[in-house]
Amino acid sequence: MTFTDKLNQIIEKKNSFLCVGLDTDIVKLPDHLKSKPSNVVEFNKNIIEATSAYAAAYKINIAFYESRGIEGWNDLAETLEFIDENTIVIADAKRGDIGNTSLQYAKTFFETYNFDAITVAPYMGFDSLSPFLEYKDKGVFALCLTSNKGSKDFQYLESNGQLLYQHVAKKLNEWNIHENIGLVAGATHPEELKDLRERAGDIPFLIPGVGAQGGDLEAVLNNALTQDKNGILINSSRGIIFASSEKDYAEIAAQKSKELVEQMRAKI
Repeated sequence: MTFTDKLNQIIEKKNSFLCVGLDTDIVKLPDHLKSKPSNVVEFNKNIIEATSAYAAAYKINIAFYESRGIEGWNDLAETLEFIDENTIVIADAKRGDIGNTSLQYAKTFFETYNFDAITVAPYMGFDSLSPFLEYKDKGVFALCLTSNKGSKDFQYLESNGQLLYQHVAKKLNEWNIHENIGLVAGATHPEELKDLRERAGDIPFLIPGVGAQGGDLEAVLNNALTQDKNGILINSSRGIIFASSEKDYAEIAAQKSKELVEQMRAKI
């Protein structure tokens, strides 16, 4: 089974495109957890248990773990143990370097930590991605059109009659030999999502930007879904995990997840 097949099967089984982002900023934890020795692990465990019925995937932002040294890496390893095999787990690491270095990054996230997928930066070209792509059952989501304001600095530059992000989408489609490539495309660019879907075929889209960044859910669904109503993960981080700063944070996270999934189901 290819990574794309696995992802689409999970989406269909859960009837959900939701990807919950575990951007667990220790500063934003509820006050009653801040003095606890394993506060990040407890927080993540409760969030995962509360949202697992709705989440097709979890995206773990590596920056919030590696910034804390060995303690953060240990928290990451423990967090992974709480996520079941019927959910895709993405390392939001945005790695990408020359071959030997990328090979070590691939081993880190696909072997040492056994993530299902990783985000990568494709700027250095195919040889920087190929070590990840050789793991045929693992997913590789490459940055294509991001949701931040600075996306216009480079991603809209024109070359040979096409914009840079369009060149990236074309190349990703060409490199998708093992059907394990996806692209990252921000919800704040709804019209471009339609263009990307036409250029990239059925490869999966990881779509941040719905919620706190202002992306429109209905526009995303109208423009990014594949013909068989599949092939996307819509990420929400702060809007779910930090929806409450009180002791009911997990309960509120479940409520927000359910609401978002129900909105998705109602619009397709």
